[in-house]
Amino acid sequence: MGDNKVVLVTGCAKGGIGYEYCKAFAEQNCHVFASDISQRMHDMLDLLPSDNIETLELDVASDESVASAVDTIISKCGHIDILINNAGIGSSGPLAELPLDTIRKAWEINTLGQLGLVQQVVPYMASRRSGSIVNVGSIVGRVPTPWAGSYCATKAAVHAMSNTLRVELRPFGINVVLLMPGAVRSNFGSANMEGLRSRNHDWKLYKEFEEAIVERARASQGGNATDATLFARHVVKKVFES
Repeated sequence: MGDNKVVLVTGCAKGGIGYEYCKAFAEQNCHVFASDISQRMHDMLDLLPSDNIETLELDVASDESVASAVDTIISKCGHIDILINNAGIGSSGPLAELPLDTIRKAWEINTLGQLGLVQQVVPYMASRRSGSIVNVGSIVGRVPTPWAGSYCATKAAVHAMSNTLRVELRPFGINVVLLMPGAVRSNFGSANMEGLRSRNHDWKLYKEFEEAIVERARASQGGNATDATLFARHVVKKVFES
């Protein structure tokens, strides 16, 4: 089923969903490029025993890094069949007080980071009249979610962007999939909480809601969260069926 397709996955540090996507695609005999920022490259070493997986440094917030990573794949394989735009960060706190720098960073990674990769891979996919792009959104991007408005806004933009790309890229044989995970068991909640604590926000209007803000940051990791391995395998199956 994999047909030796070339797959690029972003945000692949161990403990995250991207890590599981890589394993699931490798199981289907795909040639997988597992990518992440330099600080997390060591977290992907467990993937290397697979003959089907290569690791690749890629910072989605850097245009130069994105271009270099795509060029590396093209020089090695000549094409990219599937892009999984998985890299993302949390951004918790009340919108009326959350620093704009924090909000900008979330947009640069969660939204513009996805679009930057799309713009880099589309010319190669269009030349072959074939390709699949999976943009990771979120179900919370559709509903009001107190204390997660910054994150939700980035994902709402991904929804609008993906729905437009689906129409614009269809004439070139490129399929665009919008993935909207719910609660999936991963390191996202703990990373979100660490980021919240490291910034040491001194909420003024919302001081009495501090515990609720922290709880929102880890909300996706409750006991009913879906197993990441099962989720990734289901997604890979659907990508090949679409």
